[in-house]
Parts: sequence; C-alpha cells; structure tokens
Amino acid sequence: MYYLTYRPRTIEEIDNITPRETIKKILESKSLPHAFLFVGQKGTGKTSTARIVAKSLNCISHQHPQSPKQPKSIEPCNTCANCKSIDASSFPDVLEMDAASNRGINEVKNLIKESSFLPIAGKYRVFIIDEAHMITSDGFNALLKTLEEPPSTVIFILATTNPEKVPKTIMSRCVNVTFGKAKKEELLHMLHRIVTMEKLKVAPPVLELISHHADGSFRDAAKLLEELVMQNKLEMDDVLGYFGVRSKESLLHTLHTKDAHAALSWIEEFANAGGSFKNLIEELLSQLHSLLLAKHKIGEGQSGLNFSLQEITLLMKLFNEAYVSLRNTPIESIPLEIAVVEFYNKRVSK
Repeated sequence: MYYLTYRPRTIEEIDNITPRETIKKILESKSLPHAFLFVGQKGTGKTSTARIVAKSLNCISHQHPQSPKQPKSIEPCNTCANCKSIDASSFPDVLEMDAASNRGINEVKNLIKESSFLPIAGKYRVFIIDEAHMITSDGFNALLKTLEEPPSTVIFILATTNPEKVPKTIMSRCVNVTFGKAKKEELLHMLHRIVTMEKLKVAPPVLELISHHADGSFRDAAKLLEELVMQNKLEMDDVLGYFGVRSKESLLHTLHTKDAHAALSWIEEFANAGGSFKNLIEELLSQLHSLLLAKHKIGEGQSGLNFSLQEITLLMKLFNEAYVSLRNTPIESIPLEIAVVEFYNKRVSK
C-alpha cells in the first residue's frame, strides 16, 4: 500500500508542516519532554511521526560525540541497526500499543512495568499508545503516576483522534502537538513524492483533484491515488468520472432541473463507468454544504443551483443517510438511488 510504503522516514519528510516544525524545535532543545500527546484526525501522520521521533532518540549515529562546530543532528540516519529495527517494528526499546484493543487496567499495568526497565539497545524506551482516548478510567489513573514521575530514559507518545476523551490530568503531563488537516500543498507534496518513486505519469490537475477529495488526510490521498492506479484511471476524464465530477451536467443540476428518470439514469451511467459512490456522495455533501452557507450569506454557492433551504437540508439529510448505508449495501448504487427517489417523492408531496 502506498501510504505504508511511502510513509515519511525522516523529520524533513513529515508532510504535515506545523507538527514537523514543532517536533524539530523540541528535539533540538536541551530539555526533552517525557510525554507527548499527538492530536489529530485519522491519516494526518501521528503514528508515522511518533516512529520518527523514536528513531531520532535512538539512532546510533546520535550516540557518538560530534565536533563542537557541528550542529546537533536530530535526523535519524535510517541505516543503522536501531533505525532499521524500529522501521521493522522489532526494536526492543520501542513498544506500540493500540488502546482500542488494549484499554484495560491490566494492559496499562503491563506497560508501566515495562517502563521500569532500562533500555536494552537504545538510549530511550519509547512507548507509543495509539487511540489513547480508548483507555479506561482505571487505566488512565494507573498511567498518571508514571507520567508524573517517569524514569529519565522513558518517553511516552500518546496519539488520539478524540482529545476531549483524554483526562485533563493526563493532558497536563504531556506536550501537546496538534496535527491539523492536511493542506492542499502538503497533500500535493506527498503525492508528488509517491508519483516520483513509483515512476508514474500523472498530470498535475489529476493530483490536485485527488487532494481535493482526500478530506485533509494523507492516508486517504495515498489510497485514492493507489485506487486510480490499480484501475488504470489516470487520465483526467476517467478521474472525473471516478469522483463523480462530470464535465457535463452534475447530479445536483439534474436533481434541480429534471425528473427522477434522468437522475436515476445519471446514477446508472456513473455506476457503469466504475465511479466511487463514496467519493460521489462526499462531493455532493460538500457542494450542498456550500449552498447551505451561501443561503446564510457565508461564502458562495455553486452557480446555477437555486435549491430552497428546505430542499438543501432535505438532500443533505438523505445523502448523509445514504453515505452511512454504503458499508452494508450489497449493491453500491442502492443507497443513493433510494435518497434520490425519496427526494422527488417529498418534493412532489409538498
């Protein structure tokens, strides 16, 4: 998978600029925090960055004295035994725990017990806890004592998508690093890196379209590129069809100006072209969101679409329900078709 194969391996390769600069400053400073809290939505680089930090702290090249004239190096070399072992998830001093499936008091106590041991092969023991908000109250209480008085050779990195579920007592013991949604230029930077390494020929407008549909997620952008490559859909027309963005009339224009037969025919044609209904519904909801805000004098809605406020909210409700139903439907087009039929039925009944 592209996202795993081409995930960043050095600090400079971290595509999310703000946390990259924050981590650089922390690692270059004289005092190192004993606990981090990485906060951000899925696919923004939290786990990848945690592993890079672990490599930076344990890289063998950093453990040899440097000339006083040389600046302190924080980049992992990625060639020493420690770096390679961390990349392979086999380094004894870097332990990763998924709190979604290891959230109880016993699992946390085992982790605390591990933290009492001195490093085996590196300079620091680094404990990476993913989905940290899933830890139980008892588990957090047990962890709190260790975070207050950690061994000098131990670093905790907690990663979460839901910081509001992390107790304030835990947050106050950590240095908070926020991983915001990926910006367009950050997504394009990552996509260009993958395209170059894979020796692909992809037009810049195609990469921009992928970045638009990635919802601010590096992981989603890489997955979308991989889906298009696997289906050999790298020409602009094929990509537009896949995302449900037609050069001709869009589905919303069809809903606004034509009957149910025309709308269902549009969906049938989209399905036959191999389009992604997940991406299509996301695009529809994005357009409707813009229209909703424009109705309240915020931003500008798409020209040529004069839905009433009631029609906009109805479509958003129906499409959102269709989106949720996608994961359980045997035929991918059915949820959207049901939403379209319900829209026409409710509009006619008024």
